[in-house]
Amino acid sequence: MNNSLIEMGALIEHAIAMATKALMEQDTKLAQKAIDCESEIDEFERRIESLCLKLVLHQQPIAGDLRMISTALKMITDMERIGDQAADISEICVYLAKQSYIKELIHIPQMAEATMKMVTDSINAYVWKDLELAQSVIDYDEVVDALYIDVRKELIQLVHEDATNGEQAFDLMQIAKYFERIGDHASNIAEWVIFSITGSHKGTQIF
Repeated sequence: MNNSLIEMGALIEHAIAMATKALMEQDTKLAQKAIDCESEIDEFERRIESLCLKLVLHQQPIAGDLRMISTALKMITDMERIGDQAADISEICVYLAKQSYIKELIHIPQMAEATMKMVTDSINAYVWKDLELAQSVIDYDEVVDALYIDVRKELIQLVHEDATNGEQAFDLMQIAKYFERIGDHASNIAEWVIFSITGSHKGTQIF
């Protein structure tokens, strides 16, 4: 189960990286490869879900192991959504490929790098049962949120200066929003990792 989660996480990180590179280089072929990853990510979700259910039915896990399995089920939901958002970013990249950018892209690739780190660290925290690493992922979400605010301010200013920038500004804002959501999903994963270790989720004792 852990190996499958690591593989799914690596694929998600690869999809984000390809989407980001496709955006920066305006590469439609690379964007399409990132879009194509979505079906493989969905297949990982189904495979891990099936494995978790088999573990519950056949191994009769005790409380600690049951928390690990239930956490994995929660994690793959967020991981699948991250894959969806990487595909959404790539679809916008295809649309923008023939346009000249209205500004140099600085903060968006920084958001991409930050979210990839969050995704990797959240999954590693689960596998290693590392409470401190999980908490660092949650804290790091503030970095992504701050970058999103910077992107939004810059794009709003560009539209104020020239209304013809509006359409592309909206598309770039959408890309930034998708990265911000990826950060939120990685943070959700980290919260479930904390639950798997402590038995507590957002201050509520479960089992």
